[in-house]
Amino acid sequence: ALTRLSLSSNQLNGSIPSELGLMTAMEYLGLPLNELTGSIPTELGLLTAMTGLYLSFNQLTGSILTELGLLTAMKDLSLATN
Repeated sequence: ALTRLSLSSNQLNGSIPSELGLMTAMEYLGLPLNELTGSIPTELGLLTAMTGLYLSFNQLTGSILTELGLLTAMKDLSLATN
C-alpha cells in the first residue's frame, strides 16, 4: 500500500482529489508549492495513519477542517501561505 506521496513543485492545479481519502495507509502527503485551489476535502480526515500533511504555498481557501483533529497520529501539519 502507498504510504508516502510527495508531489511538491509540480504546477498541479485544481482541487485536491477527495479520492485521496481512500488511501487509508497514507502516512505522508506532500503537495506544497503547487497551484491547488478550493478547500481541503473532508475525506482527508479518514487518513488515520497520517503523520505529515503539507499543503503550504497553494491557493487553498476555506476553514481548517475539524476532521483533521481526528488524525491523532499527526505530527506535522503545514498550511502556510494559502
